Amino acid sequence: MLQPVLRVLFLCTGNICRSPTAHAVFMRDVVAAGLSAKIEVDSAGTSAYHVGEMPDARTVAVALRHGVDMRRMRARQFSAQDWGAFDLILVAGRDHLVWLSRQMPAGWPGQLQLILDDEEVPDPYYGGDAGFEEVFARLESASQVWLARLRARLLTT
Repeated sequence: MLQPVLRVLFLCTGNICRSPTAHAVFMRDVVAAGLSAKIEVDSAGTSAYHVGEMPDARTVAVALRHGVDMRRMRARQFSAQDWGAFDLILVAGRDHLVWLSRQMPAGWPGQLQLILDDEEVPDPYYGGDAGFEEVFARLESASQVWLARLRARLLTT
């Protein structure tokens, strides 16, 4: 019998700050937990502004300071095919929830919600380095929460 695989997508606007950070941190934690055969991770953006680009240099620098290498990641835009490819879509902001909710196919069996449950991940793009550090810290905490939830989910399937 095939073991279930959970497919998780992190989403923000340009896929160069928040969602690739969430993706990279969560992937690090999934691998460390020995769950990389059971949990697949990706990220995307709502816009095509940065398709093909590396994450923002400030995002990469903060991640590297924390031992996470994001330099191979490239931004991509969310596509209609992602609905069929992911079980869980975690978004940075309420505007992303609205944007995806309007496109969600009827009967999509997945789950769509904010990465931080009841609050948005602040967009550090137009601010200073401290904002990138704050985002990294918040997403590290969220990663542990989601890892525990998904581990429990895998144990019940």
